[in-house]
Amino acid sequence: MPNIPSSSRQQAVVLCGGLATRMYPRTLAVPKFLLPIAGRPFGHHLLARLAEAGYEEVVLCIGHLGDEIRAALGDGAAFGLHVVHADEGETRLGTAGAIRRALPLLGEAFLVTYGDSYLPFDYAAPLADLEAHGEARGTMSVYRNEDRWDDSNCEIAAGRVARYQKRRPGEPRDPALDHIDYGAIALRREVIAALPEGPGDLAPVLSRLAAEGALRALVVTERFYEIGSEAGYRELEALFHARGGARAEDNP
Repeated sequence: MPNIPSSSRQQAVVLCGGLATRMYPRTLAVPKFLLPIAGRPFGHHLLARLAEAGYEEVVLCIGHLGDEIRAALGDGAAFGLHVVHADEGETRLGTAGAIRRALPLLGEAFLVTYGDSYLPFDYAAPLADLEAHGEARGTMSVYRNEDRWDDSNCEIAAGRVARYQKRRPGEPRDPALDHIDYGAIALRREVIAALPEGPGDLAPVLSRLAAEGALRALVVTERFYEIGSEAGYRELEALFHARGGARAEDNP
């Protein structure tokens, strides 16, 4: 199957190319995306969730230890998916830069999620919301966090992200920023096509969309999980074991 975008496929983009320095020494030889959770690589759990949600194609934005990910996941057929890879090579491109590198593979609209996030919600919902609202250029899933699990970064008003702003070290808490980016964002291809090639972060892109009134908010009600920290890794392991989720297809 050729590596070309297809408008008929439900497509997800997974960012899994980072160095994962917070998880050293675990990630010195194993990419974070393949760290074992409940007996299987984390990526197996995530791909199974995406397939269950109706996605047919997954673009893996790889970099650090990318060959390990290629070898472990192959073409995705074991998950009922078509998996393609966009390799940023040895230069870390950041979140926006990695997606921009994948531009030739992208369909007209797609989901972006992270290779260390496990989200107990319907992964199809952000993309469905975006497709139902032609005036929007993105739909961000958000959770009313109030700084509980991490610093909140979203102000929500009238069904949209009115402001997206990450707090800098030492800045006081802004009570209006009471929601957090949940880790699953639907975007239109035009948003990424407008970016220059090279390194870049997705946060300023999302901030601009919010300021322009072009970023919808999809509010979810269950907290997120992540394996980007030791504490988060242990929490997700405990969740899977508590719910008997040793199989990749099990959901929290």
